[in-house]
Amino acid sequence: MDSKLKADGRFWLTLNGRNFLGRGRIELLQRIRETGSISKAARAMKMSYKAAWDAVDAMNNAWSTPLVASGPAGSHLTEDAERLITAFQRAEAQHTQYLAQLADDLTLD
Repeated sequence: MDSKLKADGRFWLTLNGRNFLGRGRIELLQRIRETGSISKAARAMKMSYKAAWDAVDAMNNAWSTPLVASGPAGSHLTEDAERLITAFQRAEAQHTQYLAQLADDLTLD
């Protein structure tokens, strides 16, 4: 049997010991950026508005300033949200690369 061991793991950024940003929350922020709406972002992700709102509320409350600002004209991302998306994507890419390298090191020759 030719089986290859693989290292696997999900990537999260934590804040004060609690999960803060993961792939799903990053996608939610990106969809809010694209649509200008929490409800449209939730629909695009096939999630309930309440789940999306709870995630936005949790992120806004955890961070020192809001990441999503809402008003009568809709919702938009703040500069901090944009910077966090970039930082997350960069760190996640390094994490993925590390896991691939780790898998290579698991070869049982």
